[in-house]
Amino acid sequence: MEILDKIDNKYLIKISDENYQTTISFDYGSKRLAFLKKDQISEFLKEHEFQFRKLLHVKRPETFFIGFELNFSLREGKDVIAFNDLNQILVLDKRQGNDKNYVLKTSSKNIPEIYIDGSFLSDQQKGGMAVIIKHPNGQYDLSTFTSNENSSCLVELEAAIKGLQLLKETDEIRLITDSQYVRKGLTEWIVNWKLNNWYTANGEKVKNIKHWKLFDELSKNKYIEFKYVKAHSQQFENTMADLYAKDAAKK
Repeated sequence: MEILDKIDNKYLIKISDENYQTTISFDYGSKRLAFLKKDQISEFLKEHEFQFRKLLHVKRPETFFIGFELNFSLREGKDVIAFNDLNQILVLDKRQGNDKNYVLKTSSKNIPEIYIDGSFLSDQQKGGMAVIIKHPNGQYDLSTFTSNENSSCLVELEAAIKGLQLLKETDEIRLITDSQYVRKGLTEWIVNWKLNNWYTANGEKVKNIKHWKLFDELSKNKYIEFKYVKAHSQQFENTMADLYAKDAAKK
């Protein structure tokens, strides 16, 4: 994507791949999108308009300027509604050199489950995390850690990383979290970040990049299911992880 010109508050944007290119018009104020040509790329963008619009809408106003360039990807056949449904299981499948993402309604796999939670005490500037592993035989393992990071989102991401490190020899894992930052970041956002050399849609370096890269490396050759659980919903393992994470943060 490259912004070519601005005419009457409308941005003229070139969209291209290795073989073809097209031109669109986008008004940031009204969010009006116009396809100026009838060609292969325009048809593909129309078929995946929801994904494409999301990319344009999340860009901040000051990042719309002539000369701005961005690499991005749209997933063919992606069920956007399913990916945004918290009741669905998001899958990251990187076995045999693959890098697939898809959605499951349910999973019958009898695989280890990792329950994670992180806590950041802003008044004390201290963080803690808990990782509860439930093995297929019903046995539990608990690990707690302190953290020097300064946000609850980042402590949650650290907890996910710790979980993978603890099960580094396990190929199939289910990760249960109440963090959308972890769930969406590791299954959706990271795809475009990697493609764009770890830059966001706003042309900025991804924040907390070392953590995202570490998880990306640890997840190689693994099958990981991401299941969402609502925080403070009395789900047993999530509740225990929350309590242990808060206790670890106080140490």
